[in-house]
Amino acid sequence: MQNFQLEVFLHIIGIGAASGLVFTQNELFLISDSSSYLYNYSFEDEKLNKIALIENASENIPKKEKPDFESITLFNNQLYIFGSGSSENRNALYIYNLKNETVKERNIKIQHDSLKIKSGISAEDFNIEGVVYHQNKTLLFQRGNGKGGKNGVFILDEQKKEVRYQQIDLPKINGVAATFTDAVLVSNTIYFLASAENSNSTFDDGEVMGSIIGSLTPESLEINFTQKISDTHKFEGITFFRKQDTILEFLLCEDNDSDVLESTIYKLTLHQ
Repeated sequence: MQNFQLEVFLHIIGIGAASGLVFTQNELFLISDSSSYLYNYSFEDEKLNKIALIENASENIPKKEKPDFESITLFNNQLYIFGSGSSENRNALYIYNLKNETVKERNIKIQHDSLKIKSGISAEDFNIEGVVYHQNKTLLFQRGNGKGGKNGVFILDEQKKEVRYQQIDLPKINGVAATFTDAVLVSNTIYFLASAENSNSTFDDGEVMGSIIGSLTPESLEINFTQKISDTHKFEGITFFRKQDTILEFLLCEDNDSDVLESTIYKLTLHQ
């Protein structure tokens, strides 16, 4: 069993349904799965700012229309924000440059369709919820909360020009299989979140059964440990916060499946 502490760290007014976050340079960048904004919270000013990713950006977008941003990661001073690919209007990638504050948009539907074909994952089961860049590889974390139970990782190898998919089965929480909701690279270890919902749909929400944290070795994707951290929360985002001696601290966000524009950020402490 992994020794851990989970505590409320911060309340932020102005963003709901938080689905991913990145901590960098004393700032917290957040995304919501029902919004077309990127959010920036400054710890120095204790202020939330909104960055429009598209023209006429909006919040509390209806489920059938929302871009469903589920993944955000920092690479080479740019934030990469991915739609989940779980429906036709969820195939966008936005790239925000932290230096010049510009936004680029890409349609990655062709890439998503190719991944489905190579893995045999149906459109109904396809659902990307986490992204990690590691040694010229892009790792896409597929959440297996559809009927097919396809939970695993796509490995996109830029040097070899290869794509492969590795199925990864996670422990059950209260009788329901946990499935990936996010991941982050710390040194040479991937830490991931997974949640269990009593639903067989990538589109519809179900009863929340809890969340776990775990770690993977990037090269082999072998699981090092898993630890249940909640019976009630559906944690959907994780970012590295700081390391102190043998203690690792992460910040987590949860999707409360609510229209209220308010989010609670949690701090998770792991003792190595």
